[in-house]
Amino acid sequence: MVKSKKLIATFLIAMTGLSLCGCGSSSGGESKSVTLKAGFSTAESDPRVVATQLFKEEVEKATDGRIKVEIHADGELGSDSELIEGVVNGEVDITASSAGNFANYAPNVGISAFPFLFDDFDQAWAFVDGDVEKQAEEELADCNVKVLAHYDNGFRCVTTSKKEINSVSDMSGLVIRTPENQIVMTTMQLLGAEPKVLEFTKLYDALKNGEFDAQENPVPVIYNNKLYEVQSNLAITNHSYDVMLFAIAQSTWDELSEEDQQILADAAKKAQDKDRELIKSQTEEFIQKLQDEGMKVTNPDLEEFKKATSSAVDVFADTYDTELLNKIK
Repeated sequence: MVKSKKLIATFLIAMTGLSLCGCGSSSGGESKSVTLKAGFSTAESDPRVVATQLFKEEVEKATDGRIKVEIHADGELGSDSELIEGVVNGEVDITASSAGNFANYAPNVGISAFPFLFDDFDQAWAFVDGDVEKQAEEELADCNVKVLAHYDNGFRCVTTSKKEINSVSDMSGLVIRTPENQIVMTTMQLLGAEPKVLEFTKLYDALKNGEFDAQENPVPVIYNNKLYEVQSNLAITNHSYDVMLFAIAQSTWDELSEEDQQILADAAKKAQDKDRELIKSQTEEFIQKLQDEGMKVTNPDLEEFKKATSSAVDVFADTYDTELLNKIK
């Protein structure tokens, strides 16, 4: 439930002439009862939703139910872009979505999605918990978005409806669904595919209807959302690491007392650890499960893919902060 004070605050932000992004100050109000709406585009079995269930339990336990968390999965409150917009506008309290999906508001945030930056989860986690990611996320403070934790979505892989992917040449001409993430789209273009954006909530039906030749997502997303029912082949490309921002509206955060803010921060850290544990284990386990469901799994030579996408950083020289790009290089 959105409290009246937040509605008033949102109205005042709009009236002061600030556009889509409005800065909020953290004053730490008095402890009070509140219900937080948490929205997700994916199914309840998805690790981001499972981890947020732990967040909910921790928060409600620590506050004796004074702060409640309502979890809305399966796109009930909207697509990823709609949920992020809801957080920015203060209409949705919490969401978790790929960092690149926040790029419309803070372009530098998606910097961790550049192709083949990391070899494994430990490298990726060290990066997103470090100073470069923190610097990239500074813009979000002006957009009513506060990052509580860095969830994990895994390493993105390609699935296809017909042909197997064994080399870069097999990517040529593939009409592939991607999120509205410019780095991922550019990566697909450099590999010879034809990326087209579609909301995740519409992806299953679009694949079923043959609107795309392919799509790309991490293994846990492919399995948990049953994309194996509408795709025949999986190529372990691991072309882009997908960090997710577990974020709260700054206007919601500012209404909480400092004590309650600390409770949410502690719960978010536990949820982050849970999410990462699930993603890592599911990535390892679900490849076999996808094979059991009838998918053909290939392991193309990634050195060829790395060479084909090596110019991706240079493509964004005018988009991303130069200092951040130099650190990426």
